[in-house]
Amino acid sequence: MHQDLFYFLSGGCLYPALEIFYRGHSHLSMGIAGGISLCGIEHICCEHMKNRPLLLRCLVGGGIITGIELVTGLIVNRQLGLQVWDYSDKRTSLWGQICLPASLLWTILSLPAMGYCRACSHLRWIKD
Repeated sequence: MHQDLFYFLSGGCLYPALEIFYRGHSHLSMGIAGGISLCGIEHICCEHMKNRPLLLRCLVGGGIITGIELVTGLIVNRQLGLQVWDYSDKRTSLWGQICLPASLLWTILSLPAMGYCRACSHLRWIKD
């Protein structure tokens, strides 16, 4: 429990921080998406797939983040109408919520995310 909470809160801070650095602003929903994403990367890429090739783990990590971004976008942007982001101008977008360039970026950023999870896994105080 402590470990999941730690990764959720870490991702919930890191994801919006990256967005603020890149776009100059963020939204609360990005913190939630970031928390869920880092938990997913920890459980799937770092634990379940730990013996798989790194490239595959990065692709899966990118898929996790992209999938969470799609679900978040469909809820926050389409259902609630908040228009937090819109990729409609990108040729490779799906419903304006995800696009290929962002998915490739998430795939690359999965590597430092997995490194972060690995480094944090050695901290005794976050283990259950």
